[in-house]
Formats: sequence, structure tokens, C-alpha cells
Amino acid sequence: MFGIAQLGALCGQTNTLKMLLLLVMVCLLFNCAVSGIPKPEEKRVLDHEVINHVPHFQNEEHNKQYDHEAFLGEDAKTFDQLEPEESRRRLGLIVEKIDTDKDSFVNLSELKAWIQYTQRRYIEDDVSRQWKQHNPNNDTDTIHWDTYRKNVYGFMDEMDPKDLDQGDENYSYKAMLSRDRRRWSVADRDGDDRLARAEFTEFLHPEESPYMRDIVVQETIEDIDKDNDGKVSVQEYIGDMYRGREDSDDEPEWVKHERETFSNFRDKNKDGFMDSQEVRDWIIPADFDHAEAEARHLIYEADSDADEKLTKEEIIEKYDLFVGSQATDFGEALTRHDEF
Repeated sequence: MFGIAQLGALCGQTNTLKMLLLLVMVCLLFNCAVSGIPKPEEKRVLDHEVINHVPHFQNEEHNKQYDHEAFLGEDAKTFDQLEPEESRRRLGLIVEKIDTDKDSFVNLSELKAWIQYTQRRYIEDDVSRQWKQHNPNNDTDTIHWDTYRKNVYGFMDEMDPKDLDQGDENYSYKAMLSRDRRRWSVADRDGDDRLARAEFTEFLHPEESPYMRDIVVQETIEDIDKDNDGKVSVQEYIGDMYRGREDSDDEPEWVKHERETFSNFRDKNKDGFMDSQEVRDWIIPADFDHAEAEARHLIYEADSDADEKLTKEEIIEKYDLFVGSQATDFGEALTRHDEF
């Protein structure tokens, strides 16, 4: 929900993860605090992964962390540190918030509204955090590109030009800067090289703005298109998700299924490639409501009496689906008592 307080999808979004890790390395090398100026979100929007930062299914295995992020938003990280009993207790308090009509049930519309709320809250918090970092005195209504560039990429001015292309096989510092510059220009609707808060929000979260859809598609193609021919082959499509050998006899079943999906559904004109429109249909499917789909999924998984609504007891019984638990020695120190 994105900004940058998250990891990219570990399966279908491996390039995104590399991008974020590369920035962390840059910060360490140039003595910039990792908690300082963050790199804008570079996530790919994949089907039902529009909001979350991890894939819902990874190698055909259900990934509960996807549900945790959809249900909790940024608070998923807090819950990851809790002991099971404390996790259940706090979940019960959240259920009371979700049950807006106070009938002791959580229905589809209430759960959908909650998931939408967590998404909005994440975006608002992330934009506020980054706005303050680039405009600490809040003395202007806009942020100029030069300010953003200096904060995020100023270290490049002191580098040897030959080192600016260093990175991994997919990204260099110059490429990162170039991508941000292009995205900034698209978000800058009035062309003054300054972003007002609404424009800055679209820059950080282009996947949330219809106006920015073209740049999301373009960045996705660039991430996957290894031969730079402007389209995505089946090999590139699979290669973005799977790093195994190309010998199909040794491929997992889910990879073979994805090959069939590419041929039968992704490549609509059957030319062996996905063009920009086909990529758009893939990552931004028309009429897909993520929040409702996730709400239906959670109800299906937790509705023990099949009445299509959830009691507090049903939700707490499936607490690991909704919030999970990964207890650590310092868990309580990281919790937010003021909210729960």
C-alpha cells in the first residue's frame, strides 16, 4: 500500500526487490540513514496484487502475508512481533471497529470498507512521511525536482562518472534517477517541475492513479523486457517469476500453468508476445475490485458456518490468516498501544 515501507513481491516482482535493496546499499555506502529519504515505490501491479506488496500465491502456495497486509496495512509489521495471545486480543479490538452496524457480525461490505481504509491510511501516512522529509519546514505547497533529486540522488554528484552505472544486472544509479525523473515529469501536470501534494502522491503511488497508468505499464515492460524490443515474450514473462532452468521437463507445475496462461489469456493476438495493451490488461485488469476480492477470500476462509458473514469468534479462530504471529524477544517494544 505502498510508498516504500514495504518489500516488492518476492515472486513476480523480483526486480522491484532488487531496486529497493540496491538503494539500501547506496545509503549505507554514502552514510545516509536508511530511515532518512526513502526511494519511491517501484512495485509492479499484478492482477489481484494491486494493493499488497507480496504475492497472494507464491509457487501455487497461499501466502498469508498478503492477507495480513490487506487486512492490517502498515500495522501488519507490528502484529508480526506479537505473541499469539496478544495478537488475538488486538484482533478482537479491530473486529469491533470493522463491525460498524454493531450487529456482532462482519459482513462483506464492512470487511471491504475496512480493507479500503487500510489502503488509504497507508498511502496517506506514507505521503505525509515523505512530504515532511523533502519539505521539513512545510513552508511551501510544492516540492521542486531539484530538492527531491538532491535528497535522494545527491550522492551521485560526488561519484566518479564511471561508477554511476554500477548496480546489479538490471539497474544502475543512473537508471534509477532516469526512471524517477520521467515519472516525476508525468506526475507534474502543470509542467512547472514542482509537485503539489496531490501530484506527489501520484508520483509515489502511480498504481493508484488512472492518470499514471501508462507509466506503470511502461515501467513494467522495461522491468521484464530483457532484449529491449518493447514487448514481453513468454520467456521474459516466465523469467520474471522463475529463475530455474528452461528445461520444461524440470519446471514446477505452476510454471507450466503460467506458460499456458500466457498463451491462452495474456497473448490475446497470438503473436507470441505481450504488447503494451496486453501488459495493461494483465497488470491493471478492467473491473477488478481488489478490496472486494480480498474480503470475499477472507470470508470464505474463515466462515465456518457458511452464512457468508463472520463473527468475532470465527475471525479470532483464524487469527493467523488475518494477522499472523511471529513472536520475537523485542515484540512488545515495537507495538503501538495507543491504537490498540
